[in-house]
Amino acid sequence: MNVLSLFDGMSCGRVALERANINVTKYYASEIDKYAIQVSQNNYPDIIRLGDINNWERWDIDWSSIDLILAGSPCQGFSFAGKQLAFDDKRSALFFRFAEILAHVQSLNHSAKFLLENVRMKKDYERVITSVVGVEPIMINSALVSAQNRKRLYWCNWNVDQPEDKGVLLKDIIHETRDIAITQRHRGKNIVAVDKDKSNCITSSIGRTTDREYFYKNQGQLVFCVKPFIVPFDKSLQIIDAEVVKGKIGYFRADSQANRVYSIHGKAVTLCGDAGGGAAKTGQYLFGCITPDRIEKRQNGQRFSTGEKFYTLTAQDRHGVLIDGYIRKLTPIECERLQTLPSNYTDGVSNTQRYKMLGNGWTVDVIAHILRALK
Repeated sequence: MNVLSLFDGMSCGRVALERANINVTKYYASEIDKYAIQVSQNNYPDIIRLGDINNWERWDIDWSSIDLILAGSPCQGFSFAGKQLAFDDKRSALFFRFAEILAHVQSLNHSAKFLLENVRMKKDYERVITSVVGVEPIMINSALVSAQNRKRLYWCNWNVDQPEDKGVLLKDIIHETRDIAITQRHRGKNIVAVDKDKSNCITSSIGRTTDREYFYKNQGQLVFCVKPFIVPFDKSLQIIDAEVVKGKIGYFRADSQANRVYSIHGKAVTLCGDAGGGAAKTGQYLFGCITPDRIEKRQNGQRFSTGEKFYTLTAQDRHGVLIDGYIRKLTPIECERLQTLPSNYTDGVSNTQRYKMLGNGWTVDVIAHILRALK
């Protein structure tokens, strides 16, 4: 297939096409974010770059040869988390550039397919998009195929069913359970020792030894430092008993996105690309947290201590009491896993940019599921 990917980002669509076993002859990409382009280029140097979508009429491509259009137009104007300016937001108004391109391609190739993704939005906005593209959307929650709650709308001109629930939870993809071989302290830092035969998550970073990179090689064992992601503990943590069974432990200071603390025994919150600082983009999680069926359990009258010893998941999970643990945000590798990308796919740019593009990106296994229905 010849594929045109609009608002391509870091090329999650290309990963999904591979995962769906769809052969790509040419993959054209329109993107302007230099960091996303860098990550995409690192993984797929053969992608044909087109530049800004606003200049689409000057692109030198054979429009009649395009078999599939992929697009995840900017969602900030539609999101319930934003100001909901909808098409008055210049970012969300870019949807109409997609609509122009779709109409142009389909006028030359009547069998061309398209897939458009966006956030859940007010029905009025949804109906505008539906009227333009001519098909009703399907809402799919990424939680069915990943450890992340992420409800998104997908418009495509072929039939798609809901994917099967894989039952993946956050605790299944974190370093402490997925990558751990042994735990130890090295130079005063909490580390995860990785069995390279079981995980390829850090192989591209062997030999990095600076604190800034968070990677260490100690006595021949490759290790990953999680301490830089630990959130400083303070005594303002408010535990909300009624919410623990839903996965929300409580919050620091004020009940806002950046301050909420969640359990690792459920789904991660939705990754956000344009949220504020701190843990707002990923959420923060209590490692060693109380299991939902044992929320009344206490030891010496307490639910947790402020210790920072490394947490062994299976031992603490049996008791439902945090004796030694910590609260931390998710690492970029864990966020990649929430989006079902290969581990370290976004390596090569700063963590800030990795979090941003992962929050703006697609859940690859959802897109692959939709594309398999196309086959």
